Amino acid sequence: MTTTLIAEDEPLLAAALEAELALAWPALQVLATVGNGASAVAQALALQPDVLFFDIQMPGMTGLEAAVELLDAWPLQAGSKPFPALVFVTAYDQYAVAAFEAQAMDYLLKPVQPTRLAKTVQKVQLAQQIRA
Repeated sequence: MTTTLIAEDEPLLAAALEAELALAWPALQVLATVGNGASAVAQALALQPDVLFFDIQMPGMTGLEAAVELLDAWPLQAGSKPFPALVFVTAYDQYAVAAFEAQAMDYLLKPVQPTRLAKTVQKVQLAQQIRA
């Protein structure tokens, strides 16, 4: 089973993303939803999900800053999972280049459209098959 962590500071948007993911990827298990970048880093390291859905604008630490910190802190020892597929979900298109520089697999604009989310899911699933 594939697992994910959602980092979104607006509870209604986090719930909407989780609902859309349930439709687009029924087998995906949401391990946790957090509301800020520091919690995203801590929970990602603790839970080691397969996929991360990060908002960009969050209190304290942005999603981009959290992704960079997580890349530096991700355990590389034998037996640890590979770094998760990283998808940014944001209302701001101006951060796309920085997101891909932070190893993003995809970049979704809010409000998330079901057809666009389906393409993201396909991309992540294909990458997972290649890794396996």
